[in-house]
Amino acid sequence: MRQPTLIAMLAWLGSGLVASPTAAQDWSVTANVAEVCSCAITCPCNFGGEPSREPCEGNRLIEITDGHYGDTSLDGVTFVVTFGMREWSKIYVSDDVSADQMEALDALLPLAFGGFHRNMLALSQAPVTVTREGDRLSFSTPESTVVMETLRGLNDEPITIDNLPSPVYHDYTQQISVTHAHDSGDKRFSYSGTTGFRSRMDASGR
Repeated sequence: MRQPTLIAMLAWLGSGLVASPTAAQDWSVTANVAEVCSCAITCPCNFGGEPSREPCEGNRLIEITDGHYGDTSLDGVTFVVTFGMREWSKIYVSDDVSADQMEALDALLPLAFGGFHRNMLALSQAPVTVTREGDRLSFSTPESTVVMETLRGLNDEPITIDNLPSPVYHDYTQQISVTHAHDSGDKRFSYSGTTGFRSRMDASGR
């Protein structure tokens, strides 16, 4: 993050709380979010700081549990964003998403996920797998693979963070990457032992 301001941070995290004046549709998103990046624990960007490693590279899973764009339901839409922060992103939407949902998601991206929409290299459908087993969450696309685990503190309880500056994220739980990698030919990275988080996202706009 080039300027560690709250406004810049919210733009990157995709707050999107108010749609642009030209947006024709109302929308809302409730989603489970899981992300790992190349920064040290814990993510400085979520506190208005700068990445601890440049470039910041990572993968984010977004599973919409309840949402719509206009009259199109987005319930069940799952996608993975692989990114070089503020430099590029590739977005992989699950291949079971309908054509109408794909069109709605494309329109929603700059509103709810504006930071990832900028400098987007590709928006495509592909197999997306998600596996949960105890503290471990794994997800993958044909070009990205992530395994992450919940980081525990006193009394073996998960480490949670409340009252983040962003109004969008709730139930934030600290994670650590076991591995996260990407290889799409021209873009490659691989890390382990870096920061991550899981949270619930709530956002809407008109």
